[in-house]
Amino acid sequence: MDETRLELLGQVAVWYYEDKLDQAEIASRVGKSRSMISKMLNEVRELGFVETRVNYPLRRDAGLEEGLCATFGLEQAWVLARQRFDNTDDSTLRLVGKLAAKCLQSRLFDGIRIGVSWGMAVEELVRAMPRIELREAEVVQIIGSISYGGSPSDGSELVRSLSGKLNANFRFLPAPLIVNSNTVAKSLFDQQTIRDTLNVARQVDVAVVGIGTTHPSLSTLFTSGYITEGDLEHLSARGAVGDVLSRSIDRWGREIEGGFNERTIGLELAALHSIPSVIGLAGHVLKADAVLAALRGGYIDTLVTDYRTAHEVLELHTSAGTLHEQERGA
Repeated sequence: MDETRLELLGQVAVWYYEDKLDQAEIASRVGKSRSMISKMLNEVRELGFVETRVNYPLRRDAGLEEGLCATFGLEQAWVLARQRFDNTDDSTLRLVGKLAAKCLQSRLFDGIRIGVSWGMAVEELVRAMPRIELREAEVVQIIGSISYGGSPSDGSELVRSLSGKLNANFRFLPAPLIVNSNTVAKSLFDQQTIRDTLNVARQVDVAVVGIGTTHPSLSTLFTSGYITEGDLEHLSARGAVGDVLSRSIDRWGREIEGGFNERTIGLELAALHSIPSVIGLAGHVLKADAVLAALRGGYIDTLVTDYRTAHEVLELHTSAGTLHEQERGA
């Protein structure tokens, strides 16, 4: 972008945010339409010229946090407490993202390597992160990108944005998330750049991962166009309840063999067990069965979620245990 354009955007930002001029008056001053000024203000925000931050008081539910840690042996649980006012699913996810950002901040240090997957919850975390000047830090993309790019929840976009906020270097994984065949997948895994990036990914200090579900309205794989509703039904029929690192798992956290998992480019699930800290994010009660599966599989040691989801996870776990005892008694 040339300097003249940057200067114009900066001036528009000053008029609107500092001088409190309305868009119509700014449009008149620069000889452009009001809709063009609106687009320029959006561009100003995307470029980071202006930051708007609401310091929402994030209350946590200590009882649910203790219950999750005791039940699943977690290092930490961060549970968004019930709010005084009912929130929409979107606002709950946004608040979970803010809570997750605080969780990640508590783990930061100079020289840290952070692995980042993708998804809407991880996007909210990155959006909520403040600017922090770290030294010699690196942010690493640990799973491939969605093929048609531009999505703010895509791994490459999240890595770029988070590294900018932390004054960190970044490392992309130059590959699509899911490819058409096992042969293509093997070929990509043999590529030097991809192999090197995944070797670095296995050595990160902290990994941030979303927890996916087979519910169509909440499946990022489905809403991004990577898989169809029929694919989700097929996965469910094979026992899948969700995914971690875009790899499908059953209710006990076991990886589903065949299907997309062998064609997914990125860090393998088993590698999460050797990463010092893995933060798992989920912000919807319909993801409770997937969260429970991720906990049973031992893929995360820190869970960030909301109180409804946390309560349902514990209920599902208790119900499964009761059913198991009944089956043994029979």
